[in-house]
Formats: sequence, C-alpha cells, structure tokens
Amino acid sequence: MTTEALAPTYDPGTFESRLYAEWETAGVFAPRGDGPAYTILLPPPNVTGTLHMGHAFQHTLQDALVRYHRMRGYRTLWQMGTDHAGIATEMVVSRNLAIAGTGETRDSLGREGFIARVWEWKQQSGDTIERQMRRLGTSGDWTRKVFTMDEGPSKAVIEAFVRLYERGLIYRGKRLVNWDPVLQTAVSDLEVVSEEEDGFLWSISYPLADGSGALTVATTRPETMLGDTAVMVHPEDERYAHLVGKRVKLPLTDREIPVIADDYVDREFGTGVVKVTPAHDFNDYAVGQRHGLPMINLFTGTATVNDDAPEKYRGLDRYEARKAVLADLEAAGLLVETRPHKLQVPRGDRSGQVIEPYLTDQWFVRMDDMGRRGMELVEGADGKPGSVKFVPPNWINTYRHWMENIQDWTISRQLWWGHRIPAWFDEAGRVYVGRDETEVRAKHGLGDRPLRQDSDVLETWFSSALWPFSTLGWPDEAAMRERGFDDFLPTSVLVTGFDIIFFWVARMVMMTDALTGKVAFDDVYMTGLVRDKDGQKMSKSKGNILDPLDIIDGISADALVAKRTTGLMKPKDAPKIEKATRKEFPDGIIAHGADPLRFTMAALAGPGRDIKFDLGRAEGYKNFCNKLWNATRFVLMNTDGFKPSPSRGGLGGDGVPQPATDAERWILSRLAKTAAEAEAHFAAYRFDLLAQSLYEFAWNEYCDWFVELAKPALQGSDAEAADSTRHTLLVVLESLLRLLHPLIPFVTEELWRQVAPRLAVDGDTISLQRYPQAADLAGDFAQAEADIEWLKQMVTALRRIRSELGVSPTKQVPLLVQAGGANELARLQRFDSQLRFLNRLERVEAIDGDPPPAAAGLVGELKLFVPLEGLVDLDAERARLDREIARVSAEREKSEAKLAKFSDKVPPAVVEQERQRLADWTAQRDALAAQRARLS
Repeated sequence: MTTEALAPTYDPGTFESRLYAEWETAGVFAPRGDGPAYTILLPPPNVTGTLHMGHAFQHTLQDALVRYHRMRGYRTLWQMGTDHAGIATEMVVSRNLAIAGTGETRDSLGREGFIARVWEWKQQSGDTIERQMRRLGTSGDWTRKVFTMDEGPSKAVIEAFVRLYERGLIYRGKRLVNWDPVLQTAVSDLEVVSEEEDGFLWSISYPLADGSGALTVATTRPETMLGDTAVMVHPEDERYAHLVGKRVKLPLTDREIPVIADDYVDREFGTGVVKVTPAHDFNDYAVGQRHGLPMINLFTGTATVNDDAPEKYRGLDRYEARKAVLADLEAAGLLVETRPHKLQVPRGDRSGQVIEPYLTDQWFVRMDDMGRRGMELVEGADGKPGSVKFVPPNWINTYRHWMENIQDWTISRQLWWGHRIPAWFDEAGRVYVGRDETEVRAKHGLGDRPLRQDSDVLETWFSSALWPFSTLGWPDEAAMRERGFDDFLPTSVLVTGFDIIFFWVARMVMMTDALTGKVAFDDVYMTGLVRDKDGQKMSKSKGNILDPLDIIDGISADALVAKRTTGLMKPKDAPKIEKATRKEFPDGIIAHGADPLRFTMAALAGPGRDIKFDLGRAEGYKNFCNKLWNATRFVLMNTDGFKPSPSRGGLGGDGVPQPATDAERWILSRLAKTAAEAEAHFAAYRFDLLAQSLYEFAWNEYCDWFVELAKPALQGSDAEAADSTRHTLLVVLESLLRLLHPLIPFVTEELWRQVAPRLAVDGDTISLQRYPQAADLAGDFAQAEADIEWLKQMVTALRRIRSELGVSPTKQVPLLVQAGGANELARLQRFDSQLRFLNRLERVEAIDGDPPPAAAGLVGELKLFVPLEGLVDLDAERARLDREIARVSAEREKSEAKLAKFSDKVPPAVVEQERQRLADWTAQRDALAAQRARLS
C-alpha cells in the first residue's frame, strides 16, 4: 500500500472518484472467501431514470449493510441491475424522435424498427443512473449486473409465464383495468395518481318504465350513463323498497334497466339512488358481477365513444360526449340539478391524462391460492413462524390488508418495449402458449397453419417479481451454478419503500415460492419517504426537489433554478419556483461530498418513518468529516517516526495494546462499548442509532476528549506513557475508521491508508479489513472509565468558570478545593499534572476554612474555587452581580404575580409552564446571591 502525504484540508472532490475506481478495478465488491452468504437485491431503478433522494436514502442503507457484512467476512453479493421501464422508456424514445425533427415516429418505424431505436438509446443513455450510483459509493458487484431485458432474465420471464399458464395460474379474459387513453395501454395502480380536483355533481331523473314516477340519480360522469345497466338502492332503504325489481327508462336511449338492491349503496349520499355502469367503474364492475349485469363498454382505446352508444354520440371524445349528454338531458327536462363537487381524479403519472376504467381483453395471474401462500410465508402456518420478517413489524398489517383483499393481477400491457407475451393465435382466435412458436406448433400439431403472436408485452412488475431468482440464472441450471443460486437465495434482506409492498414485495414472495420453492428474502426493511425540510413531498411541480449529485458535487444558483423550472407541467409556476429557490439557495449548493450526504441519510433513518431532509444536517456532517480529518492529521503529526512495540501488538494487527495511562484505558473501554453498540444497531436495522453512537464516540470521545487528554502524556517527560499514548491514538483511530467505513466509505479509506502503515496493518483497502468486534477489544478498564469521567467533569467545570469570568485561556490560575472524600483527594493527586496542563493551573491546593472571594463549582462532593483576586475587578464584579440579581428578581416577581392572577379557567398546561418559569428564576436568583455573598 503506497500513500501520499495527507492533504491539509478535507476536500472530498480530490479523492472520492479516485477511490471508487480503485475499489472497482481491484474487484473489492465481488463475493469472496468462504464465509456465510449475505445477499441484497438492489430494487432495479428505471433505465430511464436518474439518482433521486429516495435512491440515495435506500442505497446508503443497503451499502452500509453490504460493507458491514463484507468486513465481517461474509460472501456478500449486492445484486445490481436496472429495469427496462416499458411505459417510461417508450415515452422517452418517442419524445426523442419528435425532438429530432426527422418526421419519424413510433408508428412509422414499426415495431421492430422502434425497438431497435430503444436499444440504441439504451446503449447511449441508459447507464446514467449506474454512473451516479458509483458517485454515491454503491459497492455492488457491477460485473454481475442485470438488465431485465437481458437474455437471461428474458428467458426466465418466458419460462415463468409458460409454467404458470400450464398450471392454470395464468389466463386471458375480459376485465376492467386502468387504461391510459393517450398511451393506449393498461397501467398498474402504482402508475395512477389520484388528486382532489374541482368538478360537478349532476342529478338526473330516470323515469320509471310504468309511468308511476321517477328516480333521481347523482353522478360525476354523466357521459357514462349511456352504458348504465341498472340503478341501485340499499336493500334496507324503506324509501325505495317497493321499487326493487321494477324497471326505469334509461334517458337518451331506447333501453330499460332494472332497479336492484345492494348494500354497497350509501343511503346518506345524494338521494340514496346510484347508477350502475359496470364497464366504467371498478365498484360498479364488482356490483355487476354479483348481480349478473351486462357490461357495456362505451369507449374506444382513445376514449372516444364507440358504436355501442346511441348513434348521435359516436366518435365524440369523452368530454365532448359529456357536453352533448348534458345538453340533451336539459332539453328533455331530465337534468334536475348541477352543483360544484370535489372529487378524486385519477391521472396517469406518465401522461398526466385522466385514467379510464376500461373493459378489455388482458392476461391475468390468478391470485387466490398464491395469495394464501404469500400470507403463510409471512405470518406462518400450522404453528410454525413465518419465513419472511418485516422491519418494522407493523408493516405486516399493510401486507396482510392487501393479501386479504387480493385481486387477480393484470400482467399485459399494450406496448412494444418489453417481454412479448409467449402466446400465439390461430385464424379462429384460439390461443396457444409456449416458449417459442416452434414449441407451440410441435406441441399442438399445428403444422403450417397461420399463427399470430400476441402483440402485448408483460408489465415490468412481472419481470421484477422474478428478480430474486432470475438474477441468479434461473431456469438455466448451468447459469444457476455459475451465479450461486443455491448460495445466494434466499436473499438476506430487501430494503425498499412501503409504497411498493403490494406491487413488488408481495409478488416476489409469491412468485419465488411458486417457481422455485424457496423464500425470496429473510427480512424486509421498509423505509419511509424522503421529504423536504418542511415535511412536504418532493416533486417537480412544487419546485422542492433536491438532486443528490448536486449535494455531493455542488451546483450554482442559476443552474439549480434552471433544473427546477425546466419541463414543468405548468410553466406558469416557474417564476414562483425560481423566487423560492433563490431565497433558499442564494449562492446555490456547496459541494458536500458523498460521505456527509450518506451520514445524513443514515442519521435520519428512523424505523419506518418518513424523513425530513434538511441540508443543514449535511453541512453538519461535512464538519464531522472535517473533524475526523483534522484529528487524523494531529495523530499523524504526533506519531511521525513512531514504531509500535511488538509486545503491544495493535487492533489492526495481533492484539490489544497494553495501555500505560488511564486516558488510554478509558478510550479503549469506550471503543469496545461502541463496537458492541454498532453490532446491535446493525442487527436491528437502527441506522439512526448507529450514526448517533459512532458520531458521539468519534467527535466527543476521541477527537475532543482523548486527543486533549493525550497531550499531557505526549508533551510530558514519561517516555513510556508518551509511546503508549501514541500507540493507542493510532490503534483507536484505525478501529474508529473501520467502524465508520460502512457509513462514510470514502473519507475513512483515504484516512485509513495513512494510519494503517503506522501500525503495519496488512492489506490495501479498509473495505476488506475486519470490522471491529467488542469481544476482541475487551479489557477490565471500569476503574479507568470512572476516573476519566471524573477528570472530564473537573476540566469542564473549570473551563466553565474561566469562561464566565472571561479569563484568557492562556492565563494560569490557582485552584482551591474543599470537602472532597478520600477518593476524590486521591484522584486530585493522581491527576494533578493533567489538571494543571489542561486547565492552565498554577497550583492545586486543598483548604479547610472559608475560601477567599472566588468563583465556585462543584464536582461530586468536591467544591472548587478559583480566587478572583488578580483575575477580575471585585468592585465591578459585585456591581455586575447586583444588577443581574435585580433583573432576575424582577422576572421572578412577574411570574409570581401572573400565577396569583390565574383563574380556574386557565389551561393546566399554561399554569404548569408558568410554575416552571418561577422555579427557574428562583434557582437563578439563589445561585447569583450565593456567588455575591462570596464576594462580601
């Protein structure tokens, strides 16, 4: 291991990218050794995407776990990969074609030509997020990375489809789905964003067929009434019980529809009568199935009215049809009322268009038996515990709710980019499923009969559901052996957001079990969402998005404004976003480096909670990295040329140092306890407590106290104490860097390469060093801990006195002590030189009688006095204290008077708050009075 001299200042831009390249080139991230396997699956980001704060959060936690277990000797596999993102990718490439201005479009290129363009784009731009992940420090095995459209995963998708179809678990049928009329494809619930918008509620009169009256129905979508197949009332609603079974005339049509009863109806909403349009509403669809109602689909795939509607409305856009229907209802005297109404409008997250419930032929996976098995794997069965554990455990309730209400899974999409469904149709419309057309023809004896492959593709969640085993070579046995299928499945932990429990976590659990008989993962660690500092969700429309790369490398104010205002769905919002951005970041964002961002993410990672990301925290942790840097420079300067004694060994070598001073024994004991805490926090996925524990030890105990306590020995005349202290400074620092490495890998590597040679540690990188274990650091240093804690209290008390008196840190002062026990007097004697060194004391003297005028302090039973004569002007100090006593007494009297005036109506919390204020003012007055008395 060769190193250059440590730079005088912490500048992450000078070493982070260099170190990552060295790690990757050296193959540090690959599984190695013969220890137990430890596997994490990276939730595959979209190939179209860029690193966002959610990625930075989850990737930090995953990387910390992987680096920790790698250092523990596990054969770690962090499986890298990206998702082909069917809808998003088609949109990007189609938009690129439009921007190019060549006149080429998706349709003009045709399926094969368009797919070729997608692959071309993927080669040029598809690795952006992987480069950004490297910048964050992601230590995954890139040599094993997988793209969901690669040959191996594609083969797994086809095999899974065929096997599930042959077992009767996949079928094709006409069902209601979420339909994007712009993209002209079914979309998943996750791709639908519902937001409250202003709309209207229209009340319409439906005449009874026998002429005896009419029912008034309220709807927010009057155009769909053309597809009504019933009106519905609650079975216990006495107002309408006599009408159940009768028929009404459906306005604007020549049809009659029945009046039915179903307890789905809310009797308190509107008139208590609702229309039923099974082909255009998911709840109505369920009602239609229960009552055997016809399903009339009114729209085409582009949301225009089709030929199943009355002729005059055919060909109209759905909103033009709405206007026409309302006009005709009003003309017929059937429009009873129109009033404003707030409603939830579902929009496609990609196109921004209103999603249409649409009745169409799709492919589905039967979920009843798979759902039951999915529950058993998590909750257990037959008295045995489940195999999959949720962390935090309350998320099992969300999982259970979905599994208990599971619906068959729509897996087909009307796209070109993706895994094409392995199904072929003959001229009569019969369907045949197989791994390829040759297999289909041979299996079914089709000879040379014309066949047409299904043009649909499988949704990306289908291939993602196979991720735990498709990445390990399944179903090819040779590939499975090569990629360690039996070693790395089940995976150890899945780190993901709660928002995809339904769409990904549950489906991986079920599909892995159904196709391999194995468990997908042992633990599922659920993270919250990363929000802005005010708790608002980060979004482009709000203009509050932070790019992790901007935090790492910095960005100017102008560039940040441009980034936040480019491509807004509502360009009119740009001025407001620019103003807010320039107010918050007038000078842009300074470069923090990857480590401070990572430490911030870990420190905020409370169990399952959303986190409020405040850039000020990252600035604080940049100072932390700088503190570590400066402490290392101090240690290196004070150990230059030092050679540790072989008899002492070292924590990076063969043993524990044999400390010569109490300060060394104390820091070694604290190191052992911190290592034990780190192990416990990693096991419990408490990254916040881990960060807090390591921060406290690094900043307060090592960088502040031990560095300070080491100075008397380093500058003293005891050569053995000085050498022992040098050794312990190095040993504890080297261990501290290893403790911190999973969270802040870059700065710890850069510093470790300077420290490790001083201890003759073998190895070229901290990444492959052993993580510190409490058992290796054990020592009976309890007495030293108690003594040093006492010394710290003494130093703190004396520094506080000096600060209050405004005495220069360089001026020597006497210390008088009184009334301490024998143990404290012995400590005074033992630590005399350290106390005098650390507090600039000219002498330490025990007294029996009253002290002279002095500033006082108390440590345990030991009274401390620093004589004021020669330090301050006694008359001026008396006058200052008199003024302060008067001020505090006045505040105390105000508080007393306020309490006396309070009536019984004053809230108890307000009364208690004022009582606490009175107690505080009283304590301040008494302390000042005692100090004034000593000056009399």
